[in-house]
Amino acid sequence: MKIDDDTLRRITELTLTHYNQSADSFRAGTSDHDVSQNIAALLRHIEGTPPFTLLDLGCGPGRDLKTFSALGHHAIGLDGSERFVEMARSDTGCEVWHQNFLDLQLPAGYFDGIFANAVLFHVPLQAVPQVLRRLHATLKPRGVLFSSNPRGQNQEGWNGNRYGSYHDLTQWQSLMQAAGFHELEHYYRPDGLPREQQPWLASVWRAA
Repeated sequence: MKIDDDTLRRITELTLTHYNQSADSFRAGTSDHDVSQNIAALLRHIEGTPPFTLLDLGCGPGRDLKTFSALGHHAIGLDGSERFVEMARSDTGCEVWHQNFLDLQLPAGYFDGIFANAVLFHVPLQAVPQVLRRLHATLKPRGVLFSSNPRGQNQEGWNGNRYGSYHDLTQWQSLMQAAGFHELEHYYRPDGLPREQQPWLASVWRAA
């Protein structure tokens, strides 16, 4: 069933309100999460000589911005939550843009890579194609996008006060390919566990 524009915006507003209200607890609960496998997956596929210009999409309080900056890259954050933007700017000293995913305003052909860790699943399914096209357009030719989403059976809806769209591998591949991306690799997380204990689908894509 098609969601009208007002409902899409209301979904976004309510999800962002949740993150604004829980920003402090979110930062405390995720500050020590190890996503080094994901960061390495993005960086090893970017062509050219570093440092790279990177977009940390849905950067939250800035944990991964710190890592990218410490590695010598030019990292820019983007988040729809005002509280997260404030935190990320204060904690990292990086440039952080306040934008939500339904109204992305991104420079064309600017980034070597995009790190979309645990974020794109918040985009309602019918808005995903538009979002992915805008991300494709902001990448340099043959730029790389990393995504990690909680996997599911192609259902979407509310999980508490957050909206989510939960894709299986086949649907996510179809969405990415339709937006002009070529798959480089995918894997499930956390690493080393049986599949039923790996709720996250990670994938890496090149802008064709």
